[in-house]
Amino acid sequence: MSRLIAIDGPSGSGKSTTAKLLANKLGLGYLDTGAMYRAATTEYLRRFPDGADAAQVTRLVATADLICDTTPDSPRFSINGTDVTDEIREPRISAAVSSVATNLDVRRLLTAMMRTVIDQHHRDIVVEGRDITTVVAPDADVRVLLVADPAARVARRAAEVAGKANEAEVTDQVLRRDRDDSTVSNFTDAAEGVTVIDSTFLSPDEVVARIIELLP
Repeated sequence: MSRLIAIDGPSGSGKSTTAKLLANKLGLGYLDTGAMYRAATTEYLRRFPDGADAAQVTRLVATADLICDTTPDSPRFSINGTDVTDEIREPRISAAVSSVATNLDVRRLLTAMMRTVIDQHHRDIVVEGRDITTVVAPDADVRVLLVADPAARVARRAAEVAGKANEAEVTDQVLRRDRDDSTVSNFTDAAEGVTVIDSTFLSPDEVVARIIELLP
């Protein structure tokens, strides 16, 4: 029996932390789909420092060699032979990623790549990001929408990027990016069959326990 677990949610809701813990606990692969968009954004900024139109961005992603590690503990990412694992977490990438993530053709290309990774793992994998429960893997064995209070989400992201961005930049990265991404993705309302878990006052271990209870 496969154990494909799909987790959606806004920035700072705890998706990555939860998914990594869950994958480790159950011995599953882990796919950070947000990192795929970030890797594409890194290449976009490198190739087009002065900006590009949607068609150019689509061609860039369509021809890119994007490699996604699915190890829960320390996943690494590379694009066109360059390891971008650390670079994709920089504030400048966070500030620009929506310009790539809101490109519908890019979303279709990366969705196809995500499904390939899922198939390579024989559906034994935890996948987190946007549109996972509804577009990428609507037939997942468990589908969860992880939410949290905006203040809690900003505080969590601030802790992650301590020393790399000020409070205003962190707030912009979390709330503005969610606003931008919501124009092409619904990650605030649960689709039918998707379980909502509010992580505001829960520890990561408590969230993981709740998700495990949902496994068939």
